[in-house]
Amino acid sequence: MPRAGDEVKERLRGVAAGLLTPFDKNGDVEYWKIEENASSLYDSGLRSFLAAANISEYHSLTQEERVGVTEASLDGLPSDACVLAGVGGSTEDAVKLIRAYDRLGADAHMIMPPDHTYVHEQGLLDYFEDLASVTDTPFAPYIRAFDPSVEFLASLTRVENVVGIKYAIEDPVKLGAAIAAGSDDVVWVDGLAEPYAVSYWGEGIEGFSAGVSNFRPEVGLELFDALTAENWERARELRNICLPYQEFRDRTGQNNTLGGAVSVPAVKKGLELAGLHGGNVRKPIRPLSAEDEAEAEAIYRELDDDISRLVG
Repeated sequence: MPRAGDEVKERLRGVAAGLLTPFDKNGDVEYWKIEENASSLYDSGLRSFLAAANISEYHSLTQEERVGVTEASLDGLPSDACVLAGVGGSTEDAVKLIRAYDRLGADAHMIMPPDHTYVHEQGLLDYFEDLASVTDTPFAPYIRAFDPSVEFLASLTRVENVVGIKYAIEDPVKLGAAIAAGSDDVVWVDGLAEPYAVSYWGEGIEGFSAGVSNFRPEVGLELFDALTAENWERARELRNICLPYQEFRDRTGQNNTLGGAVSVPAVKKGLELAGLHGGNVRKPIRPLSAEDEAEAEAIYRELDDDISRLVG
């Protein structure tokens, strides 16, 4: 049975791993690898998972594939895991996804950032309300790639079905103001992974999405425990060992000026180095160059040493 709103909120108070989509050399989804990754990450202690998410190459998947990767994620996890499935696009397409995910038993819908060039804040709120009208399943909107007002964020907390907000904007002041202005009954999650977890915790987040923790979950779990215990020195130390790999993810890669172009293939490389399934990427994402792949391996070795020192 899918989790109720309070149960989803409790799961958001933790570390949420994104389940990446492994593609074979022909660009086809290898669903069994998603199941195996999900099972391995669960065995490592993680309990919250993002299926068909941004890091899952959501925008390169067809509607049918989004449903398929969500089903594979659910199949790879026990019933006590919490799975949030990505939803976006036109109202009609989003409603179809919601209904398909509900049939599968997804615990919550993560409403993706708007991919429209022209966005109106009230129009977005109306969009969320329309989607909420077709389901009782909890929502966790993903706020990224646009700069909403504090008033919009506060209003979003009062939309029916919204139990959490994944905040991925590099603005802690806005985060704190929005948390103060919004409903007390919503869990705010740092959507910028480990690098922002310490500073955003002070503003009121109660969980964070995985970066390095997508392939080395012990780091995220230890970081969450340190934050919960208000052991700031240890939290900063754990955060700091994640920075080199996370900063690598922000790079443009070769023959490109757009930041973050290596982000997904870098995480897939981390998965492979950790003994999990990474797989190929799909256009418009490019694989790592030979030079970037070698650098990722070197940074991973340093990370591995740091984890052995700090986590054991």
